Amino acid sequence: MLGFLQGFSYGLFLTCLPWLLVGLINPRLAVPIEPPGRLQVILRYCLIVPFISLLLWLTSLWGGFGPTLAGWLAGLVAIPVALPLERRLRRFLERRRVRRFRERLAAEAARRRAEEERDAHEAGLMVLDPARPPAEADDLVLALCRAKQALLDVHRPDLAVQADRLYSRYRHLLGVLEGRFDRGELAFARARELVSQVGLGAVDTLHSMAAQAGGVVNVDGEFVRRRLSREGRRLGTQEREALRRRLELLEETERRLGELAARNEAALTVLDDTAVSLARIETGRPQASVTAERALAELSRFVSRADRYGRSGS
Repeated sequence: MLGFLQGFSYGLFLTCLPWLLVGLINPRLAVPIEPPGRLQVILRYCLIVPFISLLLWLTSLWGGFGPTLAGWLAGLVAIPVALPLERRLRRFLERRRVRRFRERLAAEAARRRAEEERDAHEAGLMVLDPARPPAEADDLVLALCRAKQALLDVHRPDLAVQADRLYSRYRHLLGVLEGRFDRGELAFARARELVSQVGLGAVDTLHSMAAQAGGVVNVDGEFVRRRLSREGRRLGTQEREALRRRLELLEETERRLGELAARNEAALTVLDDTAVSLARIETGRPQASVTAERALAELSRFVSRADRYGRSGS
């Protein structure tokens, strides 16, 4: 065994110079590191490999001087055999590192979005389950379920919570209407129709948000930023510009989503103001019908304001 190691050390040492010359001409042939460089070739074949061969030779001297032919041959082929194996090992380790890094990023993004979704929840918020709509769901509630599912499909639960907020406002406003009017009254029908118009406009906005978010759902912003920060100098001009364009698309999409979310906030304000106005109606007084008409007029004015806001924000 010591004779084999002694022959192996001689063969390994003799191959350092040829591989050094090959690496200086084409570093990719001599080192398994990405990206390869001549400095790595010099370090490997002038320091690391000679040190390993010297260490093996000193270790084998305990058995005396007697290198074997098998050790010589093994030392001569050690580097060409080890290089592809080391390349595979490094690629495997790099893929595992990237996979774990992406898993950490995905977990962090999910945690951050869960926090944003939790922060966006309001007191008394009713949560819609798109797979199981409420039993008394009308067309507006069903449309809200579809819109929420569309946002969940593009991994935006932080935006999907707006559907829950709209549903909560809608149910609350219907309760106020039923407490102030009979279902057969004309005022009840007119108010509910106007509220449905506001809600359906918000549903259209939610679908627009889902379409915008779906366009960049496969763009990993954190991964792009990491590549630009760590490998920016080594990247080619074309690749660097492509990565920057992806970030611009993400930022532009987020800005547009913010504008659409603000449009829905205006619709929520309309519903809140309407609920407050209708709650002030004193149905037990003779002038209740006049107050109801004023509340409906106020609701109509709020609807027109929301429409103007939507046109200006688009």
